[in-house]
Amino acid sequence: MKLILTHDVSNLGTAGDVVEVKDGYGRNFLLPRGLATPWTKGAQRQIDQMKAANKAREIASVEDARALRDSMQATPVVIEQRAGDSGRLFGAVSTRDIAKAFEEQHGKALNHRTISIGNPIKAVGTYKVDVQLHPEVPATLEVEVKAATA
Repeated sequence: MKLILTHDVSNLGTAGDVVEVKDGYGRNFLLPRGLATPWTKGAQRQIDQMKAANKAREIASVEDARALRDSMQATPVVIEQRAGDSGRLFGAVSTRDIAKAFEEQHGKALNHRTISIGNPIKAVGTYKVDVQLHPEVPATLEVEVKAATA
């Protein structure tokens, strides 16, 4: 089955890639979750638009990514969330929360899809998350979650 990925799928490809997958994987996983659309001859324009959007969001060069990684690893990102007396959060910290806090504190935009949280962040503390700034430049970002004062 030939599909066009609409989102990044680990171990398969990035948004805009045309991939060949087994019928069951495409029908039962990728298509119902909206991660892909069926490939047609007229879909080339859609592929070009997704690639242009990804290119605009992507960090331009390896040097820029390395500079961002160095500044990112120098200072942690501080996020304040509502928490109970035991330090347990009401909800969890998402990749969007991390990206928004990073942009507010460092002044640089970070795509939330490039952030990978191992286990959900549901308590106050310090955590390490992985960020894929560029295909060649992985980084580790320290996230400090504090209880918000009411």
